Amino acid sequence: MNSQKLQFEGTQGQRLAARLDGPVGEPRAYALFAHCFTCGKDIRSAGRIAAALARAGIATLRFDFTGLGGSEGDFANTGFSSNVEDLIAAARFMADTDRPISVLVGHSLGGAAALSAAGHLPEVRAVAVIGAPYQAEHVLRQLGQRVDDIEREGEVTVDLAGRPFRIRRSFVEDARAHDPDERLAAMRKPLLVLHSPRDTVVDVDNARAIFQAAKHPKSFVSLDNADHLLSNRNDAEYAATVLASWAARYLPDGAEATTDGDDQVLVEETNNGRFQQRVRAGRHHLLADEPESVGGMDSGPSPYDYLLAGLGACTTMTIRMYARQKGLNLTRVRVALDHEKIHASDCAECETGHGQLDRISRRVYLEGDLTDEQRGRLLEIAEKCPVHRTLHSEVNVVTKSGDG
Repeated sequence: MNSQKLQFEGTQGQRLAARLDGPVGEPRAYALFAHCFTCGKDIRSAGRIAAALARAGIATLRFDFTGLGGSEGDFANTGFSSNVEDLIAAARFMADTDRPISVLVGHSLGGAAALSAAGHLPEVRAVAVIGAPYQAEHVLRQLGQRVDDIEREGEVTVDLAGRPFRIRRSFVEDARAHDPDERLAAMRKPLLVLHSPRDTVVDVDNARAIFQAAKHPKSFVSLDNADHLLSNRNDAEYAATVLASWAARYLPDGAEATTDGDDQVLVEETNNGRFQQRVRAGRHHLLADEPESVGGMDSGPSPYDYLLAGLGACTTMTIRMYARQKGLNLTRVRVALDHEKIHASDCAECETGHGQLDRISRRVYLEGDLTDEQRGRLLEIAEKCPVHRTLHSEVNVVTKSGDG
């Protein structure tokens, strides 16, 4: 990953400290990340998300809001509106340097700011929020009873996460003044909402409210056991992987012009790492890679993983279609698959008698009130899966140059 320190001018003329993390080589797109209240660009989860996006070919600009981290300015003079203005200034800076922002990402209060800023940034193609509050005034809950002191005295120093911050009455008034429904209606961008049902700082009801108020297209992904700050590496990288895959369909993609139809699958190198590939199947965008143990980055399934996934998906679909046609009480189908190389001499049922061959082990789990006869029939139907038949038939692969 390439990383460089940058500075740009904020709305009040102050210098804001930023960092641009991107892939080795030319990025396919640029993202802008807005951090949580009183956090900073260098919070661990932001770095992990930026790194994961870089592996997907997306460069991410993250910066410190006015008065935080390495940025100039007085935090006491800031508020929700100034955060929104800082975001817009960051996007303008990137556009002025021929790096327009395609994806806007906000975490916590930064998510609320991203939703407000998105409508002012026509170049942004997609917006994602992580653990975001529905209303900006939700942040006042972190101030607790000190809100009354701030309103009464005009300015109070409060302790947040072990650090002192001066908060003024204007901050409270500004947070309360923003209408979430108005900003969501004005956004008119594809939206991804990521939220953990176990978030104790911003409860998941906020995600539900954002999702209901937003216009289509919109998606919601649960972050399961993640905490608010995504302090677990796996949670942060999972969020970024989902985000990158979702955003890919809205990004500028030079591959569109090289495909002959929506039924075609296109695979191309990303120039990230030794093996990473970008896969486009119709309007679906995926990554393929190899495990770290063989020199890859483990940023996506391996080619053989995709092969097994295709067989597994076809198997469950075929079984489900048959069960539905016959009215069987099949509640769920699961298929577990493994691939290995074996000596032909170890396979009694195989025609090949010498050398090595491929073995795929497929275990089918059928849930529901089924008789032994019905279960046996469903296992027979699994053998009729079209992908299964393809793997057992003669396959003619024709390779030719795509240059002429």
